[in-house]
Amino acid sequence: MLRIVTDSAADMPQKWIEEFDIHVIPVNIHFGEKTYLQNVDLDTEGFYKLVDESHKIPKTSQPTPHQFVEFYKKIAQEGDTILSIHITSKLSGTYESSVAASRELERTFKVVPVDSMCGSVGIGMLCREARLAEREGLGLDDIVKRLEAMRETIDVYLTLDTLEYARMSGRVGAMQAALASLLNVKPIATLGDGVISITEKVRTRSASIERLIAMAKEKVGDKAINLAVVHARDPQSGQALLEKARENLNVRDANLVDLSISIAANLGPGTVGLIFHPVE
Repeated sequence: MLRIVTDSAADMPQKWIEEFDIHVIPVNIHFGEKTYLQNVDLDTEGFYKLVDESHKIPKTSQPTPHQFVEFYKKIAQEGDTILSIHITSKLSGTYESSVAASRELERTFKVVPVDSMCGSVGIGMLCREARLAEREGLGLDDIVKRLEAMRETIDVYLTLDTLEYARMSGRVGAMQAALASLLNVKPIATLGDGVISITEKVRTRSASIERLIAMAKEKVGDKAINLAVVHARDPQSGQALLEKARENLNVRDANLVDLSISIAANLGPGTVGLIFHPVE
């Protein structure tokens, strides 16, 4: 039996987890001396409350190889194949932990780790595609080839409402964050080749939303796309972006999804974004 595993840096609608039988191993979140498992004993709103109260950003860490071993044993039976799809290895060691666990369990399960080269809903889209491909009757090698081709077509465009979280997490300096706040600058970030980069800075929130749509239009034109809008503690802005996307792009399938803690920890509340890929 094919088991599909991902980590909690992946975002997706709850209905995908159920419909496509996807198992999610939690990321570790460290607040001072205490460690939480994401979405097990600390949900997204609980995370924001802790940040609000402490004025500190937690550190996140990938599941250890031991945690992977125990998780695989929990969700699979001897002889099963496990397709383990994870956040880009350029931002996290999760993929490498999966690889280490696969070696330890090679006599029990066939574990095939896949580096998504992306994050958030991009990983969720790959998990969904893997299950759809299996249901079409594709073998494991062909499923992996499809995922490797698809990951090259997934785009991630985000706009940050504030650089304060990036400052607290050490991603940008205090002076840059203060200047951006003073000028009401809204950075645009993209995820390309597995790395998040600030590519543009727009003067207002409304302009940043318009720029995300324009960037997506420049990339796909009138091609049909599957799309997700992600948001960090700002469903109203997320919904507005989703409506604009539907008006301006050829959207086949669309979802509104919370941004995972591991990414929101660095980008902050108010972050919204588009994640999409062309429909083959």
